[in-house]
Amino acid sequence: MGCSSCATGKDGQPKGCKNNGTCGTDGCNKLSAFDWLANMSLPQGVEPYNLVEVRFKNGRKHFYINTENLSLSMGDVVATEANPGHDVGVVALTGELVRVQMKKKKVRPDSKEILKVYRKASQRDIDIWQEAREREESMKVRAREIAIRLNLQMKISDIEFQGDASKATFYYTAEERVDFRQLIKEFAREFNTRIEMRQVGFRQEASRLGGIGSCGRELCCSTWLTDFRSVNTSAARYQQLSLNPQKLAGQCGKLKCCLNYELDTYLDALKDFPKSDIKLHTKKGTAVCQKIDIFKGLLWYAYEGDWSNWHTLTAEQANDIIKKNSKKESVNSLEEYAVDLQQESKTDFTNAVGQDSLTRFDKKGGGGKKKRKNKRKKRKPQRNG
Repeated sequence: MGCSSCATGKDGQPKGCKNNGTCGTDGCNKLSAFDWLANMSLPQGVEPYNLVEVRFKNGRKHFYINTENLSLSMGDVVATEANPGHDVGVVALTGELVRVQMKKKKVRPDSKEILKVYRKASQRDIDIWQEAREREESMKVRAREIAIRLNLQMKISDIEFQGDASKATFYYTAEERVDFRQLIKEFAREFNTRIEMRQVGFRQEASRLGGIGSCGRELCCSTWLTDFRSVNTSAARYQQLSLNPQKLAGQCGKLKCCLNYELDTYLDALKDFPKSDIKLHTKKGTAVCQKIDIFKGLLWYAYEGDWSNWHTLTAEQANDIIKKNSKKESVNSLEEYAVDLQQESKTDFTNAVGQDSLTRFDKKGGGGKKKRKNKRKKRKPQRNG
């Protein structure tokens, strides 16, 4: 949900609010939420909730208590408590929806980890914050050069300055444990600030950096997905997908999170299907399952030794044969149960403009000139004399 200044401009080109992550309505930011209770007044005797949700760089959010009873709304830049100093962020959510979010994330309001909101950020706070943000990209390039020079098996993916520019947090990914004691000394000498190293997973790295997935849309982890559930290759098997790691892996190198989206639906549909490893025994021979179509409820079987000829059965018919096999009842062949699939008629694209396959000049009574048959007349032989 974008802000009003992000509407399309001339020739359909997007304008963009150009706020660089500090959109006033918080509608153009990562993991933004819409406060649908903002215009509703509270009942009498009910005090407004004194906790707010503050968003920082790349969708990082925390809850803060408003001890000073400041009049805060979405999009306000505030200075919050940090250790040490203070941090600067943007208010992402206020009111009763904060209570709902805290309950969802299992954060207790009386927790000692909840810090305070100091004040609304002054212009000096914002200037220091923006100057620190502008240094992050050049620092990231230099930090990677130092890590490569020290032969450390790690990847520095992002840098985030604290709002008062007193501390820089380096986010990195690594396959194994990394001894970065010498690296911190090099960073402190090079950048002249307090250094904090924080290791993140590959999925968290992709969510922070963002990108476009193979579906053509923004990554789910950087737009709306907040919890990362484990994804197994069994999810691809249940959905009849080929186990191609290049197609099943996302930009993080792990299995795509979207493999879990429709998994429950497939599992419910597969309850009516027999297991694919169960063979069907008939008088003609033993048949083995070759393919399953979950949406149409069909299975394809082939006799052992005759793999080229497949016979189509419904799930009910296959279960009926299995039930008869368990009772040792005889079944003549699969041909008795086989379903004749009706092939869909091909669309005739020659009639795409509302005309028949014949042109209007070829129709009878169409008013056009009829084509003359160009027949060459044979010359009669001339008689001499």
